[in-house]
Amino acid sequence: MPLGGVAASLKEQEFIQAWGQKAKDSFGAIWQNFSDPQLKKIISSIQTLGPSNLPIDKRHMYNTILSEMDNIYSTAKVCPPNQTSNCWALDPEITDIMATSRSYRKLLYAWENWHNAAGSPLRAKYEEFVSLSNEAYKMDGFKDTGAYWRSWYDSPTFEDDLENLYHQLEELYLNLHAFVRRKLYERYGPRYINLQGPIPAHLLGNMWAQQWNNIYDMMIPFPNKPNLDVTNTMREKNWNATHMFRVAEEFFTSLDLLGMPLEFWEGSMLEKPTDGREVVCHASAWDFYNRKDFRCPSLLSILQFQFHKAPLPSCQSHCLLFHTCDIYQSKEAGKRILQRCFEGWIFQVAGYPPASHWQDGSTALLSLAVTGG
Repeated sequence: MPLGGVAASLKEQEFIQAWGQKAKDSFGAIWQNFSDPQLKKIISSIQTLGPSNLPIDKRHMYNTILSEMDNIYSTAKVCPPNQTSNCWALDPEITDIMATSRSYRKLLYAWENWHNAAGSPLRAKYEEFVSLSNEAYKMDGFKDTGAYWRSWYDSPTFEDDLENLYHQLEELYLNLHAFVRRKLYERYGPRYINLQGPIPAHLLGNMWAQQWNNIYDMMIPFPNKPNLDVTNTMREKNWNATHMFRVAEEFFTSLDLLGMPLEFWEGSMLEKPTDGREVVCHASAWDFYNRKDFRCPSLLSILQFQFHKAPLPSCQSHCLLFHTCDIYQSKEAGKRILQRCFEGWIFQVAGYPPASHWQDGSTALLSLAVTGG
């Protein structure tokens, strides 16, 4: 966040502090005896002040560190070998390289140097951020910030639950991992791939190795079946980012949801500016709280995995529009508007688990994939 963002965060935290103090004065500890579990969760969440617990000097430091880290992450660049110009930003240049290059050395160069450019300057600031964040949440009764995050899932056995879920999927995951590793071995050979070891992260088509869609062409399990990757088709038809979002919108209007308002199309940043501005390219969805202005910053490339992001503004194209559309539908749902907004507020103040956004988005993407949308 820029300097204006620091001021806005301080203002928000000032409100949270006042609102939380009012809740404490009104309910004290008696809310713990309430029978309604949802009400208890809401009051507990309102009383959790987080960074608003910090004295104003540390609060300002906390927000400034976040702003500086955001700037470092969003502006980190990698220059091509032996060059100091035409450097690559994460989006779209490095993202495209990770998705489309099959050169082991080029992928390693982009991966390693971007992590050095973004990660090394962040390290000291992140350690300071963690210290301040832990200090803040300890004042709310948590062991540290991690304990606060885990509390969102409302399960005293959360870590064991995750372990059990992993073991249910472990056999499938290990077989999938082995299949992908073997295909990469066939491509890159024993010099780079150890059939008994881990897969090098930079070979999986994504800077964070979180999505493997982009290397599907190297490991199609049934080559005689129809190709599920529509990247080449989109390029042949000269699609651009705006058209990807338009098609994503059609998917949701086909479900009898409303199309996005004019303000979305006029105010969203769907392609990288050409005026030299440094912009944060991470896909997200924003509600400007005037009941009509909803926007996405998401700099997409013409790739299938990016197309899937367009609909759900938190994943990208189909992902991105999903989150923006969800916000917008809440505002326009007629008699349901107050209830929907109230539910959305509950999700926010009562700790709606972040994983639920991915769960909802993945459900939409699965529907898109199996229906050929």
